[in-house]
Amino acid sequence: MLKPDDIEYQYVTDVTGEKTAVVIPIGIFERLLEDLEDLAALAERRDEETISHADLIAELKANGLLQD
Repeated sequence: MLKPDDIEYQYVTDVTGEKTAVVIPIGIFERLLEDLEDLAALAERRDEETISHADLIAELKANGLLQD
C-alpha cells in the first residue's frame, strides 16, 4: 500500500494561492485506485465466515484444485 511520502505531489492553486487540486503521476493514481478496490472488497466481506488454512487446503484438495 502506498504511503503519502511515496507520492510526488504537484498542487494547482487559485489566484489567491489557495490549493484547489493535486496532480500525481498516473501510475500512482492507478495504484491508489487498486488499493481502494481492495479496501472495498475487504469491507464487503467483513462479516463473512472464515475458515482455517488447514480446512481451505483440504477443500481445495477435495475439489481437485490442489495436489499433494
